[in-house]
Amino acid sequence: MEFKAQKMDHHNPGVKCVVNTCHYYAQGDYCNAERIEVHHRNAKNSQETDCATFSPK
Repeated sequence: MEFKAQKMDHHNPGVKCVVNTCHYYAQGDYCNAERIEVHHRNAKNSQETDCATFSPK
């Protein structure tokens, strides 16, 4: 599931992202999405989560 967000010209403070194939990725491992959404409800560990904001470059 893709979550649409506006791409900012600066990074989202406090959000680190190392997925350099994402549209919102910024050099230095930052995220330039105005907001992020993480799924899945009732996840028990990080492997059960998913960044719904991810959009391929």
